[in-house]
Amino acid sequence: MMPYLLHHFLEAHADRTPEAVLSVHDGQTLSYGEVDQLANKFGAALRALGVQRGDRVGLLVENSGDYIAAYYGTLKAGAVAVSIFTTTTTKTLAFILHDCGVKVLITQNKFLSLLEGLPEKLPELQGMILTDDSAAPVAWPARVVHKRELDGLPDRRLQVAMIDIDLAAIIYTSGSTGDPRGAMLSHLNIVANTRSIVSYLGLTAKDRIMVVLPFPYVYGKSLLNTHVAAGGSVLIDNRFVFPNVVLKTMQEHHATGFSGVPSTFAILLGKSAIRKMEFPALRYLTQAGGAMAPSLIREVMEVFVGKKIFIMYGATEASARLSYLSPDDLPRKIGSIGKEIPNVELRLIKENGGEAGPDEAGEIVARGSNIMSGYWNQPEETRNTLTQHGFHTGDLGRKDEEGFFYVVGRKRDMIKSGANRVSAKEIEEVILEHAKILETAVIGVPDQYLGEAICAYVSLKPEAVNGKDEEFAEEIIAFCRERLPEFKVPRQVIVEEKLPKNESGKIMKQVLRERVGKRE
Repeated sequence: MMPYLLHHFLEAHADRTPEAVLSVHDGQTLSYGEVDQLANKFGAALRALGVQRGDRVGLLVENSGDYIAAYYGTLKAGAVAVSIFTTTTTKTLAFILHDCGVKVLITQNKFLSLLEGLPEKLPELQGMILTDDSAAPVAWPARVVHKRELDGLPDRRLQVAMIDIDLAAIIYTSGSTGDPRGAMLSHLNIVANTRSIVSYLGLTAKDRIMVVLPFPYVYGKSLLNTHVAAGGSVLIDNRFVFPNVVLKTMQEHHATGFSGVPSTFAILLGKSAIRKMEFPALRYLTQAGGAMAPSLIREVMEVFVGKKIFIMYGATEASARLSYLSPDDLPRKIGSIGKEIPNVELRLIKENGGEAGPDEAGEIVARGSNIMSGYWNQPEETRNTLTQHGFHTGDLGRKDEEGFFYVVGRKRDMIKSGANRVSAKEIEEVILEHAKILETAVIGVPDQYLGEAICAYVSLKPEAVNGKDEEFAEEIIAFCRERLPEFKVPRQVIVEEKLPKNESGKIMKQVLRERVGKRE
């Protein structure tokens, strides 16, 4: 039996329904047949540049039809896709390109400035493909292929011998050493996870997902892969800084799905006109990328009455997804991450290696065909993360009597205050119950008496931005004191216009810890 590879999803629908719409972006609509042909051309260009099976290809491209074609073209060439956030810095870009030995970089003109001074530091980088045409020649020691040159390349599919345990992607995520670490995901990992997600979401060729998450992010990548697997469409809009524009796009193109991280929904509910708009075509919403506070979940349920809301949990190392809470169970299980997706096993492991009992806390550890093989060039990180028990998520969880899982904190996000270990997540959920709060992040800061004192950063909803920050901080502390034991009440509340986030929308607590140090 022939192995089923990730790009076969695209090819199957290109053969079956070549005229069906795959992507819509910035006025450009591409069909499955068109994307498949363009992907073949990208694959041919990569092979012409010397790319062989298993070589790494970097993708520094905005969400677009070109990104999709370049991504699947990379896979068709037998190469490994290394997608890079377009918000990257020169330092991070250089690290990633060198760490996994990227052979060819696919990028856009607007990102060429990031490459200045890098050629001599990246001897592995032998070529570059630009998805748009430069007005002037690009000064680069290796060969540069412009998009117009793809027109002269064959659009037939490449015949590259591969098996499903070959790597399909290396996705870089934050590591304990400070440098990003690359999770190695095979075709089997991603195909297995994709099929499970398609199954529980009930995706069909009629589905059209509104994509605001970047494709280099594992959640964004799963939106692409799952809808291509189902023969559906991706509606791309990179203007989420103007949420009402995105909502208008959803209406105009009859989006059936919308996906976001907690900050995505906080922005929609706090900084858009969503309560005044209707979305008759919208069938479902999904949320992942960190725990969403129960207060925010309830607000989402109120705004999207009648829509299916899936709360999901996962990790980059799991090809995206590990568990989900079904819409039917959501009203009675708010705060839960649900149960395992098909073909995944979750366990709670205590520090002594034993398994946690009912309602007893332990680290969430996962097994399944979707789990990565390890981190690229990081054997120690791999050994610490993949053990005989499975993949250690770093999340602390519990399981109720019905088998529903709950995340209670991060192993590294517990605050040691005096004799108490305090979950930052628990305090954040309480603060988010305050009507004026848009977002919050709770951290531990050095304290000579307690070891660590609890500090809460908050940003306010637009209508609440008035008055003195000092008075509001006291209000939040009093609010927490009414709802939490004294040892869990923040000693300090800092009001900021907005909290720093990474490319996937997660609040960067390390940046906040550094800010506290500078304030002292």
